[in-house]
Amino acid sequence: MARRQQAHFLIVTYPSQGHVTPARHLARRLVHGAGARATVCVPVSAFRKMFPADDGEVVVEEEGGAVAYAAYSDGYDGGFDRAVDDHTRYMAQLSTVGARTVAGVLRRLRGEGRPVTCAVYTLLLPWVAGVARDHGVGAVAVFWIQPTTALAAYYHYFRGGRDAVVAAAASGDASAEVNLLPGLPPLRVRDIPSFLAITSDDDPFAFVLSEFAELIDTLERGGGGGGELPTYVLANTFDAMERDALASLRPHIDVVAVGPVLSFLHDADETKTASSPNDLFDHDGGGYLDWLGTKPARSVVYISFGSSSVMSKNQVAEIAAAMAESKKPFLWVIRKDNCKDDDDDNEAIKKFVAAAAAADTGGGGMAVEWCDQARVLSHASVGCFVTHCGWNSTVEAVACGVPVVAAPQYSDQGTSAWVVERIGVGVRAAARAGDGVVEAAELGRCVGAAMSEAVAGRAAAWKEEARAAVARGGASERNLSEFVRRFVPK
Repeated sequence: MARRQQAHFLIVTYPSQGHVTPARHLARRLVHGAGARATVCVPVSAFRKMFPADDGEVVVEEEGGAVAYAAYSDGYDGGFDRAVDDHTRYMAQLSTVGARTVAGVLRRLRGEGRPVTCAVYTLLLPWVAGVARDHGVGAVAVFWIQPTTALAAYYHYFRGGRDAVVAAAASGDASAEVNLLPGLPPLRVRDIPSFLAITSDDDPFAFVLSEFAELIDTLERGGGGGGELPTYVLANTFDAMERDALASLRPHIDVVAVGPVLSFLHDADETKTASSPNDLFDHDGGGYLDWLGTKPARSVVYISFGSSSVMSKNQVAEIAAAMAESKKPFLWVIRKDNCKDDDDDNEAIKKFVAAAAAADTGGGGMAVEWCDQARVLSHASVGCFVTHCGWNSTVEAVACGVPVVAAPQYSDQGTSAWVVERIGVGVRAAARAGDGVVEAAELGRCVGAAMSEAVAGRAAAWKEEARAAVARGGASERNLSEFVRRFVPK
């Protein structure tokens, strides 16, 4: 019997939880939902955390198909330490050592009779396109794991909008409006990706702008013919959520909305299946789920600022005060590396959290170092999510119907908060000028607003929209299936 021909996607990721997790979700959707092969390619440091007992390649067998995992070197096999390592030097190593070792993965897969038909990469890895081209891969795609509105902002910034952004940012007024996106209402400075407001080459994040400029050039060349390798964008969004942003990009870039890309939406029982096994962080057992099970429906405030954002001692103090005053039960994620280099701050944070948990909050509070966020947001007792508004967290909240209190810090998080407000599933907390801390009174106000019947009702309606998009016959499900069919070997 002839072997069925399959498209094979190599998904190359940057070494952080915020990149690896959505890449794994995409791999599962490609395999289980679209009948393709998928290999997730992560840096050695991430691979060792995910699969400490293995080396080289791991195949994870699940009902409906298998996802393979392979390691490449970014030149920092022991891991990148933000406290001591230079980021500019790291990015240089990533592009040179990474290109050489990803090329090795491509050669090995071809030699084993599993040639890659499309290479996919997450942000900050534009060199993958050149490696794919040099090794005969037919096309590349960027897996866009930020709001599509942010991609539209980057595109129009580099295609004539820079002066308007720089002028608004120079005013020092975060509420200053920027007419940047055709077809969308004006965004404020606080709503655009923070890197676009950089005006000095001496800024430590100035290199990010050049990375995004290169990405936009690659996308525009690849989408417009001219002999370049065909290049697509797989966007972790859905048409109803960011319709205007998608429309502003499609004349220029081949963007395909395939979200929300979340494995648990397709599991038989999403409350019992981990959202991302083999995480880069360890979960704190399952005690928090038992604790949630003792709370009334829609009563718990869930607080988490993600896998890379940190909370200052002052911010922790304000959140603790807000929770004690709110008289609401809360589940709070405080990562063990939040203040790993400051013992005094660590002790102060522990005291703040303990005091809030012990206060008469009508159910108490619980603090954990990490948790399975998908299972928490899927739990009936959770009524509100206080978040830094990273896009992964935002999409999970929308798909679970949980109202959001947005406390963005940097990068695309302000844009995510703008989307949350625009579709009406949450509120944005106003940060204090200077240190960016959200004060207790403001946080308490926002929690009350987010847990109102009006916002909860809109969040429930958007949950249905999100799930309809990826259900059989939904717009995102059709988009992904049609995309995969392009790369099935003839």
